[in-house]
Amino acid sequence: MFSFKNLFALVLAAAALCACSAMPSGSGGNDDVGAAAERLRLAMIEPDATKLDALVAEGLNYGHSSGRVDTKASFIGDLMSGASDFVTIGITEQTVKVSDNVGVIRHVLTATTNDSGKPGAVKLNVLQVWQRQGGAWKLLARQAVRVS
Repeated sequence: MFSFKNLFALVLAAAALCACSAMPSGSGGNDDVGAAAERLRLAMIEPDATKLDALVAEGLNYGHSSGRVDTKASFIGDLMSGASDFVTIGITEQTVKVSDNVGVIRHVLTATTNDSGKPGAVKLNVLQVWQRQGGAWKLLARQAVRVS
């Protein structure tokens, strides 16, 4: 049964996909938003509150594959406390599309984790929505789905 959070995530993903179809395929800001995503990946492995704060929008909607949704405060707080602990993060099959001040990134994320001291591994299909705010790319939304 779909919860409100799952339905919201599905609607967000569908809207992002529709927006992608209208985006130009040229590089434009692709390199810039891709570089911001790489800085986020590194900051998630070696958490730094200042770097994370600079990369994440105030209105962050960060959807986990479990259905849990984080805000900016809970996303950064969990990384800083070790409740969410990425030992490694590998990114493959990444695509980046930019239209004006919106960037959409899709990739496969493979990670080893140590959440709250419990070792684990995940493989996820991830959709990220970035927005250029004040000249900097900020992660506005993210949704992950486990790869079977």
